[in-house]
Amino acid sequence: MKLALFQPDIPQNTGAMIRICACFDVGIDIIHPTGYVFNQKNIKQVAMDYLSSVSLNEHDSWNNYLEANKGNRIILLSTKGKIKYSDFNFKNSDSVLVGRESAGVPNEVYNSVNEVITIPMSQNARSLNVAVSAGIVLAEARRQLVK
Repeated sequence: MKLALFQPDIPQNTGAMIRICACFDVGIDIIHPTGYVFNQKNIKQVAMDYLSSVSLNEHDSWNNYLEANKGNRIILLSTKGKIKYSDFNFKNSDSVLVGRESAGVPNEVYNSVNEVITIPMSQNARSLNVAVSAGIVLAEARRQLVK
């Protein structure tokens, strides 16, 4: 299981998701470009000591990410999804993809993933924080997969 971040905008959210991945023993993929300077020093500052506990891979582009993940399902987490995350059957080889905090993912990405899932929420709310959403979905995936 991996978490993939598509062009993340906010370093603090990236740090929070690195921590989530470390706690759930999940790898993390960063798909560039990011909305901030992505380097060891900056990420270590927001990820604290959790960075050394996670397998982190960087990809220069969406196409490079797809090439590196051939054969694995890519599951997009989106407010536009029709499948409730808790009804979805996760596999150990899945990658859960989250979009940019400011814009989600472009149509090219949306149309090339294997599945799109969602977290049901109040009709009065626009969306959850991306790190919170990633934590909710990874907790469910872990519940299903770790017996």
